Amino acid sequence: MNISPEELKMELPERQPRFVVYSYKYVHADGRVSYPLCFIFSSPVGCKPEQQMMYAGSKNRLVQTAELTKVFEIRTTDDLTEAWLQEKLSFFR
Repeated sequence: MNISPEELKMELPERQPRFVVYSYKYVHADGRVSYPLCFIFSSPVGCKPEQQMMYAGSKNRLVQTAELTKVFEIRTTDDLTEAWLQEKLSFFR
Protein backbone atom coordinates (compact mmCIF):
# COMPACT_ATOMS: atom_id res chain seq x y z
CA MET A 1 0.00 0.00 0.00
CA ASN A 2 1.34 3.43 -0.92
CA ILE A 3 0.65 5.86 1.90
CA SER A 4 2.12 9.29 2.63
CA PRO A 5 3.38 10.29 6.08
CA GLU A 6 0.36 12.59 6.39
CA GLU A 7 -2.00 9.70 5.65
CA LEU A 8 -0.09 7.47 8.06
CA LYS A 9 -0.48 9.94 10.91
CA MET A 10 -4.26 9.85 10.41
CA GLU A 11 -4.13 6.12 11.23
CA LEU A 12 -2.27 6.60 14.51
CA PRO A 13 -4.21 6.99 17.76
CA GLU A 14 -3.64 10.33 19.47
CA ARG A 15 -3.47 8.94 23.02
CA GLN A 16 -1.88 5.49 22.64
CA PRO A 17 1.71 4.55 21.84
CA ARG A 18 2.46 2.63 18.64
CA PHE A 19 5.39 1.17 16.74
CA VAL A 20 5.39 1.79 13.00
CA VAL A 21 7.74 0.27 10.45
CA TYR A 22 7.42 2.39 7.33
CA SER A 23 9.09 2.03 3.94
CA TYR A 24 9.44 5.51 2.49
CA LYS A 25 10.37 6.57 -1.06
CA TYR A 26 13.24 8.99 -0.45
CA VAL A 27 14.66 11.04 -3.32
CA HIS A 28 18.22 12.12 -2.55
CA ALA A 29 19.65 15.53 -3.53
CA ASP A 30 21.58 13.89 -6.39
CA GLY A 31 18.40 12.30 -7.80
CA ARG A 32 18.97 8.77 -6.50
CA VAL A 33 15.90 7.04 -5.07
CA SER A 34 15.98 4.74 -2.05
CA TYR A 35 13.35 3.09 0.10
CA PRO A 36 14.63 3.24 3.69
CA LEU A 37 12.84 1.20 6.31
CA CYS A 38 11.99 3.64 9.11
CA PHE A 39 11.01 2.64 12.63
CA ILE A 40 8.80 5.29 14.19
CA PHE A 41 7.87 5.13 17.86
CA SER A 42 4.75 7.19 18.47
CA SER A 43 4.58 8.00 22.17
CA PRO A 44 1.97 10.75 22.50
CA VAL A 45 1.85 13.13 25.41
CA GLY A 46 -1.13 12.18 27.56
CA CYS A 47 -1.09 8.41 27.01
CA LYS A 48 -1.30 6.08 30.00
CA PRO A 49 2.07 5.79 31.76
CA GLU A 50 1.77 1.98 31.91
CA GLN A 51 1.38 1.76 28.14
CA GLN A 52 4.20 4.20 27.56
CA MET A 53 6.53 2.18 29.80
CA MET A 54 5.56 -1.11 28.14
CA TYR A 55 6.29 0.23 24.65
CA ALA A 56 9.45 2.09 25.68
CA GLY A 57 10.73 -1.02 27.46
CA SER A 58 10.38 -3.23 24.39
CA LYS A 59 11.49 -0.70 21.76
CA ASN A 60 15.25 -1.35 21.89
CA ARG A 61 14.87 -5.12 21.76
CA LEU A 62 12.57 -4.87 18.74
CA VAL A 63 14.91 -2.46 16.93
CA GLN A 64 17.91 -4.74 17.58
CA THR A 65 16.08 -7.94 16.60
CA ALA A 66 14.76 -6.44 13.36
CA GLU A 67 18.14 -4.75 12.71
CA LEU A 68 16.51 -1.38 12.06
CA THR A 69 18.86 1.60 11.72
CA LYS A 70 16.54 4.52 11.03
CA VAL A 71 14.81 4.93 14.38
CA PHE A 72 12.72 7.99 15.19
CA GLU A 73 10.30 9.05 17.92
CA ILE A 74 7.35 11.41 17.83
CA ARG A 75 5.52 12.84 20.83
CA THR A 76 2.49 14.03 18.86
CA THR A 77 1.01 12.68 15.66
CA ASP A 78 1.19 16.21 14.20
CA ASP A 79 4.98 15.79 14.04
CA LEU A 80 4.69 13.07 11.39
CA THR A 81 4.95 15.00 8.12
CA GLU A 82 6.80 14.56 4.85
CA ALA A 83 9.14 17.45 5.75
CA TRP A 84 9.90 15.97 9.19
CA LEU A 85 10.73 12.55 7.74
CA GLN A 86 12.89 14.01 4.96
CA GLU A 87 14.80 16.06 7.53
CA LYS A 88 15.41 12.99 9.70
CA LEU A 89 16.53 10.88 6.73
CA SER A 90 18.89 13.58 5.43
CA PHE A 91 21.32 12.67 8.25
CA PHE A 92 21.80 9.18 6.75
CA ARG A 93 22.76 10.18 3.16
